[in-house]
Amino acid sequence: MTNLEIGLTSFPVLLLMIFLRVPIGLSMFLVGLFGLYLVTGGWTVALARLKTETYSTFSSYSLSIVPMFLLMGHFATLGGMSTALFKAAESWLGHRRGGVAMASVGACAGFGAICGSSLATAATMSQVALPELRRYGYSGGFSTATLAAGGTLGILIPPSVILVIYAILTEQNIAKLFLAAFIPGILAAIGYIITISIYVRIHPDAAGTREPVPYNERIRALLDVWPVLLVFLLVVGGIYLGWFTPTEGAAVGAAGTGLIALLNRGLTLQTLVESFMATGRSTAMIFFIVLGAAFYNGFLALTQVPQELAQYVTSLGYSPWMILTIILLLYLVFGCVMDSLSMILLTVPIFFPIISQLDFGLTPEEVAIWFGIIVLIVVEVGLITPPVGMNLFVINSMDRTTPMVATYRAVMYFVASDIIRVIILVAFPSITLFLLRVLH
Repeated sequence: MTNLEIGLTSFPVLLLMIFLRVPIGLSMFLVGLFGLYLVTGGWTVALARLKTETYSTFSSYSLSIVPMFLLMGHFATLGGMSTALFKAAESWLGHRRGGVAMASVGACAGFGAICGSSLATAATMSQVALPELRRYGYSGGFSTATLAAGGTLGILIPPSVILVIYAILTEQNIAKLFLAAFIPGILAAIGYIITISIYVRIHPDAAGTREPVPYNERIRALLDVWPVLLVFLLVVGGIYLGWFTPTEGAAVGAAGTGLIALLNRGLTLQTLVESFMATGRSTAMIFFIVLGAAFYNGFLALTQVPQELAQYVTSLGYSPWMILTIILLLYLVFGCVMDSLSMILLTVPIFFPIISQLDFGLTPEEVAIWFGIIVLIVVEVGLITPPVGMNLFVINSMDRTTPMVATYRAVMYFVASDIIRVIILVAFPSITLFLLRVLH
């Protein structure tokens, strides 16, 4: 077999291992390791790569941002920020039809601004919002679908762990990617709120109502979210004002949320150790997937598969927009069966060279950033798309009384909102790139 044939054969082998429930990081690592053996004709290069790739991956300064953002999310939960966000949003929106669900989405958007993980946002906000949704007569399927969709805002609204990984893979500026994600993130939250408004009109029995909250209580609840605003402005504002790098900003954010949690008496020696352990476990999982992807992508680079594939696709004569649409449809399909991080690590090194050679009327940097945001949104859709949307299972595990089928039915409204948003952002790249062009 030629090197190219070996590289192409690795795809079905990798997918077979994943479907056999071999961990994705381990699957990519093993296929990459044995692929290197076959391509180089011995173990010398493969074992040498094992040493150098492991060190270069885990000593990466840019990757140190990941545990900092994860730790910031844990401290934010201990500091009661998720509860304060939900109470503030509920006091202003809760009396409307579907208002408590809208408040859940608003709180998820706020918490996503200090937590870079979709699954963490979904799990944390569910603990706060699910009892309130039940209390005011919201149906189980509608409640779980709302929280699953709202949780995806954690992956899009900066800071985002997945955006950091994408920036490293494509050698893009992390701060610019964060900036470009703002408007799509706001559009996502608005789209979900509109979806809730439509859903409760089609299914009026799915949502109850509550009494309006006096304005003095609304103002008091709004003032209680100052820690969230402070941390967000400190981290994001500090990055764009040049006070510190994104990695340093993540460390400042973790320290700030930790201090707030300590002042609110949510941070004790026991919860501090638990936060460190949980962050360590999540970081280890992410880093091992990154290592597996590094091995696999290094093997693919030797086989010339990405380069050959890019040349073949561009030689077909299809329009750039048709090729982009096909790639996004593939992401949508893969997103139903794979987690977002693995999908980004596996596919971006293959698809990005193709996109880089296409002419969308944008600069190469703008294409890279715009494509990254679009991919992130499509990955986000996969997190709530049946049958294997990971956010759906996270929420369902916290509400065993709601059948998964009921969640599936309700979440399709949110999936439709996401698809409409993707179409708009693909058709009008300037929406995503507006802040980037204004500030840079």
